[in-house]
Amino acid sequence: MPYAVVESLDREGRGVAHVDGKAVFIEGALPGEHVEYESYRRKPTYELAQVVTVLRESAGRVRPRCPHFGVCGGCAMQHAEPRMQVAAKQRVLEDAFEHIGKVRPERMLSPVYGQPWGYRHRARLSARLVPKKGGVLVGFHERRSSYVADMHDCFVLPPHVAALIDPLRELVGRLTIVDRMPQIEVSVGEAVTVLVFRILEPLAPEDEDLLKAFADRHGVQIWLQPKGPDSAAPYYPLDAAPLYYALPEFGVRIHFLPTDFTQVNHAINTVLVRRALRLLDPQPGERVLDLFCGLGNFTLPIATSGAAVTGYEGNPGLVARAQRNAELNGLRARFEAANLFEETTCRRLPLAAADKLLIDPPREGAIEVVKALGDDAPRRIVYVSCDPATLARDAAVLVHTKGYALKAAGVVNMFPHTAHVESIALFER
Repeated sequence: MPYAVVESLDREGRGVAHVDGKAVFIEGALPGEHVEYESYRRKPTYELAQVVTVLRESAGRVRPRCPHFGVCGGCAMQHAEPRMQVAAKQRVLEDAFEHIGKVRPERMLSPVYGQPWGYRHRARLSARLVPKKGGVLVGFHERRSSYVADMHDCFVLPPHVAALIDPLRELVGRLTIVDRMPQIEVSVGEAVTVLVFRILEPLAPEDEDLLKAFADRHGVQIWLQPKGPDSAAPYYPLDAAPLYYALPEFGVRIHFLPTDFTQVNHAINTVLVRRALRLLDPQPGERVLDLFCGLGNFTLPIATSGAAVTGYEGNPGLVARAQRNAELNGLRARFEAANLFEETTCRRLPLAAADKLLIDPPREGAIEVVKALGDDAPRRIVYVSCDPATLARDAAVLVHTKGYALKAAGVVNMFPHTAHVESIALFER
C-alpha cells in the first residue's frame, strides 16, 4: 500500500502529497498526516486517491458528524475541524493571488465564521427509484458518481428540512410518476419553506391528493416545475407566505422565487453584506454601481446609505424582481438588464460617472468589466467572489494594468464542510 506525508489541502479539500516527484491528491487526508492511500486515477504528473489508513493523525482531525460522509458528495471536509477548514480556504485564496494574479493583499481580513450546521437554505435534491436499495432515494449525489446517496438525514440542511428526507422518499415512492420526478429543489425563507418538484409528466389525481396532504402535514408550500426554471409555479397552498430573507441591520427584506439564485447561508450572507458595505463605505450623494446585482442583495443596503445606486444584472426576470424589492422596501435604486460578460456592453457602462463599484460575479468572474475600466474609473472597488482563481485573474488586470492596489482580502465561510471558497477583496486607486 503506497504511503505519503500530506503537505496541504487543495481547492477541492483533498490532501496534497508528493510521491516520487508526482503530486498525489488524497481524499480524506489532512495536512501533517502520514497516510496509506489507494489511487483511483493515474496520470503522468499526478494521481487522484483516497485515504485507506491514517497512520499519524492531524490535531485538526475530528469525527464526521454525518454517517453518510465519505459517500455523499454534499460535503468534503467534515473530518477537519472548522478552523482548519477556514485556514485551508484562506491558503487557497492566498495561493491564487500569488500564483495566478501575481499580487498580494496589503492586509488579510479576519475570516468570517458562522454556524457550521443547519445553514443550507437552498438545496437541489435528486430523487430516483432504486429497487435494489428498497425504493426511492432522495438526496445529494454520491461522491464522484451520478448515483443518489442513500440518505436519511443531512446535518447541513436546517433540521426541519433534513427531517423531510424520509417522508419525501415515501411520498415520491407512492406517486404514479415515481420515475418521472427526478428533482426536488428546496428553498427556505424567513416565513415559509418551498419544495419545487420537477415533473416530467402531469400529475394524476391521486398524486395531487398525496402532494396536498404532504404539504399540510409538514407545513411546506409545493411548487411544480414541468420544464425549465421559469416554468416553476406555486401549486399548494396558494395562500402561503412569500419567500424572503432579511438583512435586519439595513432594515431590508429581499423577496425571491424558489428557483432564483440566493446565497445558501442566510446568516453568513448578513455578515458578508455588512463587511462589503463597510469596505465600500457609500456616502450620501455618491454614485455607486452594483454589477451582477441579482435581486439587490447589495444594491438595497447601499441605497439605505443615501448613495445613488444602480444595479446591473443579465437576467431580466431578476432585474424586475430587484426593482420590485426596492419598491417594497421604500428605497430609491435603479436596476438595468445588461450582459456583463460581453465586451461592448461593459464598455457602455457609465463607469466613469461612478464613484464606487461593487462586483459580485458568478464563478466566471468579471474579466470584461475590469478590462473596460479606464483612467477615470471608480476609485474604490469591492469585489465579492465565489472562485479564487477568477478573482486572482481579475485582480491581476486591476493591479498590473489598471492602476489599483489590492488593499485587503479575506475569506467568508459561506459553505462549511465543503471546499467552496467565498471571498471579498478591496481595490483602491
